Amino acid sequence: MLKMDGVTKVYRTDVVQTYALRNFDLDVKEGEFVAVMGPSGSGKTTFLNIAGLLESFDSGHYFLDGENVSALGDDKRSRIRNERIGFIFQSFNLIPDLNVHDNVEVPLRYRRMKSGERQQRVREVLEVVGLASRMKHLPSQLSGGQQQRVAIARALAGEPRVLFADEPTGNLDSLMARQILDLLEGINEDGTTIVMVTHDSELARRAHRSVHLLDGQLMDPEVTVLGAEHGEATASP
Repeated sequence: MLKMDGVTKVYRTDVVQTYALRNFDLDVKEGEFVAVMGPSGSGKTTFLNIAGLLESFDSGHYFLDGENVSALGDDKRSRIRNERIGFIFQSFNLIPDLNVHDNVEVPLRYRRMKSGERQQRVREVLEVVGLASRMKHLPSQLSGGQQQRVAIARALAGEPRVLFADEPTGNLDSLMARQILDLLEGINEDGTTIVMVTHDSELARRAHRSVHLLDGQLMDPEVTVLGAEHGEATASP
């Protein structure tokens, strides 16, 4: 599903170069729910941006759904993002002037999907997240947890192969956070691969396995051994 081999990303200025990722290896199998953990500045956001084809890298190889996406052009990367990838952000990233229905519909319009098909798909995913009765509400009329569920519905609308979640409960209280994780677990059980970046060990325990980043490299070999015992693909520093 997702395989990175020796991926390195360097940010350069006139006087300094900083390694955000250094010889980074990760293998996520289809249907897994993987938590990526690490302190601020460890490379989590860079990893997520590269994995989601939002950012390029300097060396190494990246295979997504069996395709080498290491050197694709912008148009092809955009098409893969729209057709195979879903994103959930900490800040929800909803369009404030659009109601729930229209926020969820936005990525489907980019696919040039027919109107009737769009409407059916929007209704289906809003049912999944329990917000079908709120489809005419604006984001400002919803709680934080409801806004995040709209963001999840928007991510699911395109039936992605993999869902990338960046601190998906970071702006929520503990009750809402548990509800969002319950929802993500259900989505994963239905077959969607999930890669979640989080600093919260409680949330990470809900995933199938965790990998830990420090200074752009994977740590915690114990986690790798545990994954191997269960027959899962593993990552090594």
